This record gives sequence, C-alpha cells and structure tokens, in this order.
Amino acid sequence: MTVDDLENLFDYNYWANRKLFEVILQLTPEQFAQSLSGNHGSIRNTMVHVLSAEWGWLDRCGGSKRGDPLEPNNFPTVVRLVETWKQVEGNMRSFLSTLKDDDLARIVEFVIGGNQRRSMPLGELLQHAANHGVHHRGQVSLLLRLIGYNPENFDILIYYAEKQAQ
Repeated sequence: MTVDDLENLFDYNYWANRKLFEVILQLTPEQFAQSLSGNHGSIRNTMVHVLSAEWGWLDRCGGSKRGDPLEPNNFPTVVRLVETWKQVEGNMRSFLSTLKDDDLARIVEFVIGGNQRRSMPLGELLQHAANHGVHHRGQVSLLLRLIGYNPENFDILIYYAEKQAQ
C-alpha cells in the first residue's frame, strides 16, 4: 500500500459521501433523526457514527484532534453534518499530503472498545478509516429506501467509471 493508494481510497470515500448527501439533504430534520432500524437507529446517528469514527482514526494516527466521540444530537440538520464532514475531509487530505510511503509502516497504538491496548501500522489504520464508511453507507441507503428515497449507486466501480470518463 502507498500513500497514493490511500488518497485514492479517500477520494472514493468522499465521492460516495457526496452522492449520499445529495439524497440526505432532501430529508426533513424529522426524517433525518427518525428511528428506523439498523445498528445506529437513524440515518443521522449512522452518519454521525461514521464521521466520528473517521475523525477518531485521523486523530489516533496523528492528524487533527477530535476529542470525545461526536454526539448525534449536535447534528440537528444534514447541513451541519455536511459542513463538519467537509472540515474533516480537508483535515484528512492535509494529513495524507504530509505522509511518505515509509510512514505507513509506523506502528500506532490505540484503545478501542474498552481498555485493551492495540497496535497496527498507520497504513492499515487509515485503510480501515476509509473502508469503514462503505458498510454504513449501505445501511443508510437501505434506510433511505425504507422512507421512499432512492440513492444513486455509489459503488467503487461507478466511481472508477466516472473518473475514467473525465
């Protein structure tokens, strides 16, 4: 894995988010926060979870500090979520631009889900940070369909096809 590989993964990640934001921005605040189903209960809670996790991994890897996990109630509107995500995207892109391929082997220690300390190479943690949203975007896509919305296909294959066509 190289820094270019990670930058490509995050490019895809942010492209897919924007596709999803196009639909989520049509929701009322009530629909955004409505308890439906899924692991996090609502579209808002799921998206805030993904945002918080991405920012948390950036923080653990040496990028901008997040502090405590983000709270869904601090995101009453989709606009607030999108604005914060743009900030995190900028921070992630800035952080990635400082890395060299050799940096990706640096071991990062972290704690997640309790007190057990873990360690992994920086490159693997950043790959996880980019990939984590794929699962949850699929969940949000299903939740949107349950309330009558139809998001576009945001599979990486479509991303590559659009990129190639440009």
